[in-house]
Amino acid sequence: MRQAFSRLLRVPLALALAGCSSGLLGATSTPVPAAPPPTYADIASLADASEMIARVQIRNQAQVEAARAPGLKPGHARLYIEAQTEALVYGRSALGQSVTYLADVPLGSNGKPPKLKKQRMLLFARAVPGNVARLQLVGPNSQLPATPELEAQIRAIATELAATDSPPRVTSIQDALWVPGNLVGESETQLFLGTKSGSPVTVSIVRRPGQEPQWGVSWDEVVDPSARPPEKDTLEWYRLACSLPQSLPASAVLSRDPRVRMEAERDYALVMRDLGPCQRNLPAPLLP
Repeated sequence: MRQAFSRLLRVPLALALAGCSSGLLGATSTPVPAAPPPTYADIASLADASEMIARVQIRNQAQVEAARAPGLKPGHARLYIEAQTEALVYGRSALGQSVTYLADVPLGSNGKPPKLKKQRMLLFARAVPGNVARLQLVGPNSQLPATPELEAQIRAIATELAATDSPPRVTSIQDALWVPGNLVGESETQLFLGTKSGSPVTVSIVRRPGQEPQWGVSWDEVVDPSARPPEKDTLEWYRLACSLPQSLPASAVLSRDPRVRMEAERDYALVMRDLGPCQRNLPAPLLP
């Protein structure tokens, strides 16, 4: 079995190399510095970039020679991994009972890669066309130790992403409009967001005399006056907090009136303050 697995490393790895810059977390027999747990934004980003998410148990591993591992970071090893499929957590593509893939993992204090045999992992991956037994991880740290809690969180996020009314991926701020109201201190700002799907998204900020400013987001063509800010660590929150720039782009305000720009920037700052930072403990994968 060991000789047969070693022979696998002699076959071309061009297809798998496209997604090989993947890191690894988790307890191993080789000491590896403890990594902080993934945040909601980390998991949402990985799921958003994936065609499939699978739970596997690693059967074998072999280190790829450095000469055949372009782009490998210092202090890491590239592993060719063979694993048994346990469950398809998310995805519609066919998946073999056993799969192979490449993963870049940090070296232990002894300069050797961790021993991963028998460990269960959750893989964020894309299918390799024409080969149900080969996976391509979506980016760094796309392989996480499997736990029931993490798998449940991934299933919930993946279900939301797959829903027909799932909030679209925000790509830009197209326009920012500010208009004063009839009363002193009354105004409304509307932010019209660009999305990958082309679906309209509008953020409205309303100020009234003697009241705290209120804002909300509408995820369709109808601007809902009763819309409220999304709750933290939800897909709607992720779409805004992890996509919007920290400050309002000058190009978004078409008016030349300096007051319009000032008020729109003030309301945008309020939205970003309430959303809070998009905290990540893992590098964000490239989204397709």
